[in-house]
Amino acid sequence: MSALSVVFGLIASALIIVGFTMLVRAGLKIAATVKLGQPDPTRNGPRGPRLKNMAVEILGHTRMLKWGIVGVAHWFVMVGFGALVLTLVEAVGETWYPEFELPLIGHWSLWGLFVELIALTTILGISTLIFIRQKNHPRKADRKSRFAGSNFAQAYFVEFIIGSIGVCIFLIRGFKAATGNLPYPTWAAPISHGLGNILPASLTAISVVALIKVVLSMVWAIVIAQNLTMGVAWHRFTAFFNIYFKREADGSVALGKLKPMMSNGAVLDFEKADPEVDVFGAGKIEDFSWKGWLDFSTCTECGRCQSQCPAWNTAKPLSPKLVMLALRDHAFAKAPYLAAGGGLDAAGNEKLSDAEIAHLDPLAMLEAGRPLVGTAEMNGVIDPGVLWDCTTCGACVEQCPVDIEHVDHIVDMRRYQVMIESEFPSELAGLFKNLENKGNPWGQNGRDRMAWAKDLDFEVPVISGELDEETEYLFWVGCAGAFEDKAKKTTQAIAELLHIAGVKFAVLGTEETCTGDPARRAGNEFLFQMLAQQNVEVLNAAFGERTSRKVVVSCAHCFNTMLNEYPDLGGRYEVVHHTQLLNKLVREKKLTAVKRVTPESGPLSSTTYHDPCYLGRHNKVYEPPRDLIQATGMEFTEMPRNQNRSLCCGAGGARMWMEEKIGKRINVERVDEAIGTGAQQIATGCPFCSVMLTDGVTARKSDGTAPQEMEVMDVARMLLASVKGS
Repeated sequence: MSALSVVFGLIASALIIVGFTMLVRAGLKIAATVKLGQPDPTRNGPRGPRLKNMAVEILGHTRMLKWGIVGVAHWFVMVGFGALVLTLVEAVGETWYPEFELPLIGHWSLWGLFVELIALTTILGISTLIFIRQKNHPRKADRKSRFAGSNFAQAYFVEFIIGSIGVCIFLIRGFKAATGNLPYPTWAAPISHGLGNILPASLTAISVVALIKVVLSMVWAIVIAQNLTMGVAWHRFTAFFNIYFKREADGSVALGKLKPMMSNGAVLDFEKADPEVDVFGAGKIEDFSWKGWLDFSTCTECGRCQSQCPAWNTAKPLSPKLVMLALRDHAFAKAPYLAAGGGLDAAGNEKLSDAEIAHLDPLAMLEAGRPLVGTAEMNGVIDPGVLWDCTTCGACVEQCPVDIEHVDHIVDMRRYQVMIESEFPSELAGLFKNLENKGNPWGQNGRDRMAWAKDLDFEVPVISGELDEETEYLFWVGCAGAFEDKAKKTTQAIAELLHIAGVKFAVLGTEETCTGDPARRAGNEFLFQMLAQQNVEVLNAAFGERTSRKVVVSCAHCFNTMLNEYPDLGGRYEVVHHTQLLNKLVREKKLTAVKRVTPESGPLSSTTYHDPCYLGRHNKVYEPPRDLIQATGMEFTEMPRNQNRSLCCGAGGARMWMEEKIGKRINVERVDEAIGTGAQQIATGCPFCSVMLTDGVTARKSDGTAPQEMEVMDVARMLLASVKGS
């Protein structure tokens, strides 16, 4: 052993001790910081399904692979990060003894082949990711870049380290081959042997490169240990936990129902709730659950959520990624204050004494004074405009590779703003008033809920008491279906189709009231609970003791609420969307669509389909509407953004009742996409979407962009026209 080897060995060993010590301490500090959030016992089990899902998502890269080559490249980088740890151990040994090899497996040819392949694929993978980042750099794509707002310096640092370590592995093996110390045949290490043919035979070079590899690895460890908010690096550890503790233990994403309001680890009971004691949504960073804090910490800054967000894509300030990053930075900056016991009591007085405050970092105290939601003038963490731009479409949640629950966090902030601060867009005041006083968003008279049925040539049964035994379905008409002019035609079409098919159904008539979806997504949880409990009581009374409780719904928002959220309130029903039921009836030959095709001219018109967010992305109903369109014989063309990547119409999250004051209107953006397909008709399966898309088509007709014959139509109306041959 030479003196140089001793020096190299001591440096490498010291760096390993320092680097790993700092990394472990930083990891424990992150864990302690995350625990500052509110308790959430719903994440504890069952362990089996959670472990299985974590293994499938991580090893199978099921969410990353939605992005094709990006997912493949990232999988190889991930595998390289874990699998090549033993090469770090080997490198430390090589700083002491250039001929060093791992005990037991170090001379195995298969081990040599494994390292050769993983090192190669790691270099290729990180090179691919570097190329993609540069190709989509904001300097070229501006807001269209999913990396806009991400920390490029940190990303470059991580990419450099990973690529350099891969190169070091090959250089070490190459020098070993040159000196005759590589114990693997050429087939097991072809690149290394190739390098050995051109590199000088130098044992010292092996130790030098090995030391460089150790230095690079430990510089990475030390740098991220000093930067706890460096999500582009820390997600390599936190992602495991974030995926394991995701909201749904069965592995599904946090869509469909909203997370219930929690306070001190329990679902909030409004009859017993005390605003001075209980947590109402999120008004301070510490009001988020520990899982929320883990979400913020895990964000990789990849920008997939941002690239899919309808608000961001129409030049509005909301970016789900930037919201998570702002909350993360605020949480970690405020953490020392919270860890010291800081906060305000019920009277608004600081809990810490002056002496305790004096020992705190002044920056933590400054951060503690920032409002969670506030304008730039107020030094707010999240701007109100950002908060209210969200349509709750779920595109961010659907695309996030580490299962961050953006929508739940945004709605939690809305809940506090609405119920405690009474700070919300002025348009929502009318919505809340109409829902509370009239039971519908439009403020229409409840006595007019059956006006849609007057023009039908058969009588629509209205439930009085309990459902008759021969009645199979309760048809939930919904507020739009009862009051909005175009939606009323859809309601009539559904009723007529059910009548033609011989399906026995009945409606609640004036007993219906709004399901509460717009109230809940707008943050008015109390109003939602009031409306929902009223509906559950009415529905349970209508079904009586029946075991079969079938409900067919025409509105995607009603469908989602009744299917996913009413069970928590005692309302368990077999809820189907009208496109699902109608498709079933077509398959069973109870409805026969007339093919609107002639041999010479082909289809009479072409159609594209818009996936309603709360039917498609939130509930994975994609095929039934498309099957119905094809059953009518229409020429069908998909929009570029479809199914789980469908662009929102702009109506969700109570945005239907709010004006868009910044950027391009979301509905116009979607209509432009439909126009680009050359279709003359836009089909959909939701009255909210129908209203928004119709407004967009009207706007584009007025400026000459859309053909005058373009129209928006619900799939049910298309099917009825086909069944009747009209």
